[in-house]
Amino acid sequence: MSTELPIIGTTMGDPAGIGSEIIVKAYPQVSSEARLVVLGDTAVMENAVEACESTLDLHSIEDVEGARFEEGVLDVVDFNNVNGIERGETLGEYGRASFEYVEAGIDLAAEGTIDAMCNAPINKKALDLAGSDYAGHTNLLADRTGTDEYSMLLIQEEMRVTHVTVHVPLEEAIESITTDRVLDTIRVTDEGLRGLGIDDPVIAVAGLNPHAGEGGVLGTHDAAEIEPAIERAQEEGIDASGPYSGDNLFNQAAVGRYDGVVAMYHDQGHIPVYVHGLLPSGGVAGVNMTIGLPIVRTSTMHGTAFDIAGTGIADPDSIVDAIRAAVRAARGR
Repeated sequence: MSTELPIIGTTMGDPAGIGSEIIVKAYPQVSSEARLVVLGDTAVMENAVEACESTLDLHSIEDVEGARFEEGVLDVVDFNNVNGIERGETLGEYGRASFEYVEAGIDLAAEGTIDAMCNAPINKKALDLAGSDYAGHTNLLADRTGTDEYSMLLIQEEMRVTHVTVHVPLEEAIESITTDRVLDTIRVTDEGLRGLGIDDPVIAVAGLNPHAGEGGVLGTHDAAEIEPAIERAQEEGIDASGPYSGDNLFNQAAVGRYDGVVAMYHDQGHIPVYVHGLLPSGGVAGVNMTIGLPIVRTSTMHGTAFDIAGTGIADPDSIVDAIRAAVRAARGR
């Protein structure tokens, strides 16, 4: 393993959001742990330095090979996508820019130019206005890396949550919760937790219906689709159990009873993690990590926060956590 600090390519996110500001604030906290390089626009980053009243120097470069990685200097691969910055505005051109940063980050990680990618938040509506078919990072990551089995992993201290389904309407999510899909998620969760240094992870699987169906009284999906997946995972040597009622399961995960929880759909997994990671500012700490990919990828737990963009008050805790998680995962490969 290299003794050099890993290179973390950090995408700037939507130019109108807080991504550039939280990167500026995060740099002093992580510069001794990682060689950080921003994939974005120098003009936007300069605006963020000013908004945050930071003394950080920026070094604009054409590619990662030109990075200096000097103390007190943040290297920025300048895509030159944004001429004038309009903070808080949902624009197609900003959606296209944020998409390009991520595409480049994936390719750089895949070819080994960077050791991991960390994403600042993008805006789904801006992506839509840009004509993108993707609702967020996850499906783009899977398609561009040719990955079939993957999952979103949310990390907040002792709570680690993956999802069988993510950015789809709830009615579609329910139809997608099949035995094979649940089993695939359990497998990816087991592998992902091991990649984070957790030996023999203990995994709890959430039910779909209230009280996990209550023996069929409150629905049959849990017994018909989820229970067989857990049984097959156990036969493969994975320490998985459930399905458990979601109203108590996440409390148990928060106190460390389980190493990971498999949630069935987006809000079931996201809400408890967001509540557990609530910051006094109203923001959220924690990490969004995509597991199952051939590259290391992490992200913030929050969105673009257009309402405070440009004010310099955004809390960097989540992206600090995300960069540190990327460092740990990169070193574990």
